Amino acid sequence: MIVKATDLKNNLGKYLRLSAREEVIITSNGRKVARLSAYEDAAPDTAGDGLFGEQAQAYDVWPKKATYEEFLELTENSDERYEYIDGEIYLLASPKTIHQTMLGELYGIFYNWFQGKKCRPMFAPYDITLRRNPENINIVQPDLMVICDLEENLNEKDYYMGVPILMVEIISESSRSKDFVKKMDLYMDTGVKEYWVINPFSREVSIYLFDQGDIGRTTSFKNNETISSYSFAGLEVSLDKLFV
Repeated sequence: MIVKATDLKNNLGKYLRLSAREEVIITSNGRKVARLSAYEDAAPDTAGDGLFGEQAQAYDVWPKKATYEEFLELTENSDERYEYIDGEIYLLASPKTIHQTMLGELYGIFYNWFQGKKCRPMFAPYDITLRRNPENINIVQPDLMVICDLEENLNEKDYYMGVPILMVEIISESSRSKDFVKKMDLYMDTGVKEYWVINPFSREVSIYLFDQGDIGRTTSFKNNETISSYSFAGLEVSLDKLFV
């Protein structure tokens, strides 16, 4: 499928879903400029001993298709960090210094801003359970999130089972496609209101406001601009503090 860049911008949610079934080619001024496709890795299992081989420790052999029960069995007996999205397990690579520096700076800003307010920022590792429907269970670990109903949605094991208002992901080379395609679609479909995608390589932040399962508004910030949240009036982050 070939679409114009303006059409993609105005209907991003639609084309994200279509990309799961076919490749979407984006054009600008009559030229092909980009390609949108679902995150997929068909590399063989180099561990040689089944789904959860001990040597399968990198994104080049992940994701792995599995049932939710298999995901629970894996995570119960492992010190690694994993996410489970639409029937596939993703191994989370160890974050690099730039990632942790940005996360620490951003959490400090969020922590100070939300002091005395009902909503509370939380940071990874912290499991968030999202359901597209009763049978479709997903477990993700956003880098940073804002939760406004924590006490009301803690289960008997002290795990949060609600839906955060705001999610933040700091992308890496290994997670770029997953964060932009798989997670954005999941967050749109399960009630998350706002999604921040931070790209340390281009030094740019894109913010999406979701509305009824699609993208209602989106804004990108770069250089020394100041991020402004859609959902929390007054919550602002200067990029010169974030990209140090």
